[in-house]
Amino acid sequence: MTALAEQDWRLVPEEAHPGPMQMALEEVAAETVAAGGPWTVRVYTWQPSTLSLGYRQAAETVDWDYCERHGVAVTRRPTGGGGIYHDAYGDISYSIVAPQNELPGKLLDCYELLCAPVLDAFERMGVDASFAGDELSAVYQPACYLRDVNPAHDIVAGGKKISGNAQYRQRAAVIQHGSLSYALVPDRHLGVFATDDVTEATFARRVTSIRQESGLAREDAVSALEEALSEWADATVGGWTDAELDRARAIVETKYESDEWNQRRVDPRSRS
Repeated sequence: MTALAEQDWRLVPEEAHPGPMQMALEEVAAETVAAGGPWTVRVYTWQPSTLSLGYRQAAETVDWDYCERHGVAVTRRPTGGGGIYHDAYGDISYSIVAPQNELPGKLLDCYELLCAPVLDAFERMGVDASFAGDELSAVYQPACYLRDVNPAHDIVAGGKKISGNAQYRQRAAVIQHGSLSYALVPDRHLGVFATDDVTEATFARRVTSIRQESGLAREDAVSALEEALSEWADATVGGWTDAELDRARAIVETKYESDEWNQRRVDPRSRS
């Protein structure tokens, strides 16, 4: 528990939504914080499996035909970095949303604070994980898990990446979200990209998973993450209001499902 735990936090337990809805809910959580409402910690699953593009990532790096054949949705994140294949089973994601003026101004300090419950969760899972000790050069730049490993916010286990984390600011709020690898699906991780230059063996040498490191059941890994987030923030289990869900659906329709956003990185709302 930290000093931030004195605030009004809610924990939204694991929810499965399409990628556009998951990204819209983060924006809504930021709006709620800006309006004086509860701060949010949450765990979520991408359903169906989704490729989330980094903010500046070129749409040409995606194998759109492969994604359509295999039922993989595609949306764009507001955070940078490469694309992440979020398998509906193999990926566990989280986000933390709090007022910017209540968090450290230095980015590295902010990462250290907000990644603390994630590292605690790995410890609860029996995974010996930590921030990367050294930078590792990129294997394939468009894929987040194969980019250069950044000691500031990438988490490794046994020298292999197991979690990526990113932050963005919106409406005077900090949104940090991250992906924890529960189970590896190398063929899908690589198939969603328009490349044949990286083999599954190369992927497996660079990336590991909770299941590989500890053998923990997925539901137990989710519970460990929820408990770590909840105790860190002293959060009360809660959910979204009807107004928040309505607002998120509107954001999905106007932004995260649009070709303007996903293909060309243009927020259609900026034109209104």
